[in-house]
Amino acid sequence: MKVAGLGFRKDATLASLREALLAAGGMEGLAAVATVSDKADAEPLKQLARECGVPIMAVSADMLAGIDTPTQSKLVVEKFGTGSVAEAAALAAAGPRARLIATRVVSQDRTATAAIAEGDGP
Repeated sequence: MKVAGLGFRKDATLASLREALLAAGGMEGLAAVATVSDKADAEPLKQLARECGVPIMAVSADMLAGIDTPTQSKLVVEKFGTGSVAEAAALAAAGPRARLIATRVVSQDRTATAAIAEGDGP
């Protein structure tokens, strides 16, 4: 199961999310997109999921906390307890033995990040 994890600011656009996802490896073969629960209903994310033809997996902030990620954002560590929402969401949604196949990539406008993990599923 291949899952794209997405982290983004409130002002992120569909174009920003798409750009980050394409830079991380693209839509091909994705089973789902994942993000922190409080952003799972964001319209740009719903639009991206429709484009990809996949469901959105909401991951609780508690589940993200403590997931070790290869990249680190000081702000994200302070807010979520993990180094990257995108990487942690991808890993959590792809299952307990998931591994990252693409680390966090940031959109040019710096409002969206994407990472891709592969695993056996939740």
